[in-house]
Amino acid sequence: MKNTSIKVGFITISDRASRGEYQDIGGPAMQDWINNAILSPYTVESIVIADEQMLIEQTLIDFADKRQCNLILTTGGTGPTTRDVTPEATHNVCERIFDGFAEQMRSVSLRTVPTAILSRQTAGTRGKSLVINLPGKPDAIAVCLGAIFLAVPKCLELLDNSNIQIDLDYIEQEFE
Repeated sequence: MKNTSIKVGFITISDRASRGEYQDIGGPAMQDWINNAILSPYTVESIVIADEQMLIEQTLIDFADKRQCNLILTTGGTGPTTRDVTPEATHNVCERIFDGFAEQMRSVSLRTVPTAILSRQTAGTRGKSLVINLPGKPDAIAVCLGAIFLAVPKCLELLDNSNIQIDLDYIEQEFE
């Protein structure tokens, strides 16, 4: 039987936002984009956490294993600084890595931002959850999601028999 309702987890990874020194703009940007892209019913889990690898790993495990999020999107922690450890945490908790997501996000981002080559987003699966790391800036989040999202429903279908409907017009407009 097809699963027509999914759970989406949104994780903002930012030291300053987690301490309340900086307004989280990445999390709301991810949620707004997904709200426009997914037509099927879905529920949301969201959290803002610090750039601490063990905390990121524990949160990813919690969202995948306990909260049973079908799709987990992260924002932040994908740059070149020593505090940016989201990709390492993602690799540590995922059983399989899907390099195509990262390659496509960087390829599309490089068209407008020469420093996109420094971005270290990745994607993979943990159990029946798809985890995708996104950059921290709202514009970059939209570009990256627009570039990869057509593959997400098929991936979720293969993982757990999800059957989500997406707004192709919105996604294609974001990808242009």
